[in-house]
Order: sequence, then C-alpha cells, then structure tokens
Amino acid sequence: MTRKNPSLTEPQYFILAALLDGPLHGYGIIKAAEQATEGRLRIAVGTLYGALERLERAGLVAAGHEEIVAGRARRYYRLTEDGGAALHREAQRMQQAAAVVIGPARNAGAAPA
Repeated sequence: MTRKNPSLTEPQYFILAALLDGPLHGYGIIKAAEQATEGRLRIAVGTLYGALERLERAGLVAAGHEEIVAGRARRYYRLTEDGGAALHREAQRMQQAAAVVIGPARNAGAAPA
C-alpha cells in the first residue's frame, strides 16, 4: 500500500521546522535544528544537503537567493506552502501517536516517576 503523504524523517521534519520563521542557509538550518532538539539532533552537512535536495524535488522547500560570504556561496532555502502543510500534517500525526501513550487516560492511573 502506498501512502499519499508519507511521514517525514526526523531530520526532514526539523529542517522544515527550522524554516518556519523564514529563509535560512545550510549552517543556519543545522544550528536551528540542533537548538530545537536541545542538541539531541545534529544534522551532518551531507545529510542536510541530501535532505534539502529531496525536499526541493518534492516541492516542500525552494532554494532562494545566494550571497557570497568569505568567498563562498551561501544559498538560502525557504519553506513552500506545500512544505508548511506537510510539516503541519506530520506534527498532527506525531501528536496523535504520542496521545496513545501519554494521553490523559493513560496518565490518570500512572504513578509519578
């Protein structure tokens, strides 16, 4: 069975989430994802650009302007409308999945940790 809207990988999810506030370049995306996960997720450069390429082909991100910084090109990426919708769907999916385990009915009888 093929799913129309497959789940995002964790790096893809946090890459898209990093772009919610506006366009970022690669290093900015890496740092935003690391900060959002309190250092738990460290996206390697190769992983980042492979994921950005796939997300761009899927229409979820778009490459924007480039600037030269210290002699190197810095490309900025932005979230597309479809990317924002995919991110929202994934957040809802994860929230529903988490509710099965940590929802109010489960917590009512659970002893404090």
